[in-house]
Amino acid sequence: MSAALLDIDHELTRQSYYAATAPQAPRHAPLQGRVDTDVAIVGAGLAGLSAALELAQRGFRVTVLEARQVGWGASGRNGGQAIHGLACDMAVIEAQLGRESARRVWDMTIEALDLLRERCRRHAIDCDWRDGFLEVAVNARKARDLQARAERTATRYGYPLAWIAPAQLPQWLASPRYHSGVHDPRSGHLHPLKYTQGLARAAAGLGVAIHEDSAVLRLDPGPQAVLHTAQGHVSARHVLLAGNVYLQGLAPRLESCIMPVGTYIVCSEPLGAERAGALIPCGAAVCDNNFVLDYFRTTADHRLLYGGRVSYSTRTPGHLAASMQRRMSDIFPPLTGTRIDFAWGGFVDISMNRAPDFGRLGTGAAANVYYLQGFSGHGLALTGLAGKLVAEAIAGDASRFDTFAGIRHRPFPGGKWLRTPALVLAMSYYRLRDVL
Repeated sequence: MSAALLDIDHELTRQSYYAATAPQAPRHAPLQGRVDTDVAIVGAGLAGLSAALELAQRGFRVTVLEARQVGWGASGRNGGQAIHGLACDMAVIEAQLGRESARRVWDMTIEALDLLRERCRRHAIDCDWRDGFLEVAVNARKARDLQARAERTATRYGYPLAWIAPAQLPQWLASPRYHSGVHDPRSGHLHPLKYTQGLARAAAGLGVAIHEDSAVLRLDPGPQAVLHTAQGHVSARHVLLAGNVYLQGLAPRLESCIMPVGTYIVCSEPLGAERAGALIPCGAAVCDNNFVLDYFRTTADHRLLYGGRVSYSTRTPGHLAASMQRRMSDIFPPLTGTRIDFAWGGFVDISMNRAPDFGRLGTGAAANVYYLQGFSGHGLALTGLAGKLVAEAIAGDASRFDTFAGIRHRPFPGGKWLRTPALVLAMSYYRLRDVL
């Protein structure tokens, strides 16, 4: 992706509630000179830092190169919802891998939730974690779809979700917009930048070298790969590309399989504990089951954090705070006129089928460049497990990584110039279908 994408995201990210409320993190010096290491990781987000942490625990020397700062991308400014499953329906995985492998994939997504909690405990990461995820339907037809999917999840994957009928929903969520829902107590929500910074502290404490402001300009593949920055280079036996849409041409073959999609979030003024608690009595993170969805939750300081706009053209919507405030008030009419204190956004990587895209580049002894991408807006928990799978593969057991790597991905149609307009048209259709 072009450097322009980094510049757009930089302006949007500066207005983040997370950046304003996370502790001041220690800075990591840019790379200088030549470094030899076992594993070089591009990207100090959740996937890259999780891999670094797991590799360091296994005794590997690890160097992380970050173009901006730790957690600067989607890892540090997302909706904060850590949820079971994948962004795609599990039927996509079943169709490709079969039901047995699909069950393994599902079980790993649940392991990802447990791993997140375990890392918070082990490394004393205070990230405002709160249990609970509520998925809701806007009408009876959507409710039937939601209930059928919940029943399949219970019968095929052994993961029951609590059905919330229309009469009971107000006890969970005080919004006239929604019809019914399902609740998962094992999923939850957190402050993603605090969590990402906590992983960085833990990794650095184990000897991982993290270099910020160190964009990788070129990758020379080979049995001993070399990554070049403006002021140095790193030689490594293994490489992990964990930069998603910000790799800026390092691996052109990967770019055709993901698209940068702008996502936008606002955060209200403080509402007070009583008023915020009355909006979502269950305290869960909430998301609807539309294709183009709304999601929201309350924060530790009793604000409402709401996300519900996307851009498939990389253009930021105009009057972002005002338009998002209106959408938020449609969900919670008592918030009409409530001040918006923060409005921000950035890009996430979407794959064609919304399934994660993991794999390797190269052949033979040079098949040592791993990549993790395509989380499709559903990666807060899964990125942590993905990093663990890469560490397992580098340490000699690639069985779990290869299960994910077996998921096939098609490039977006239209080539470099037409794929964005084609996606805009497709998403307009899905938005219209949600409305109708």
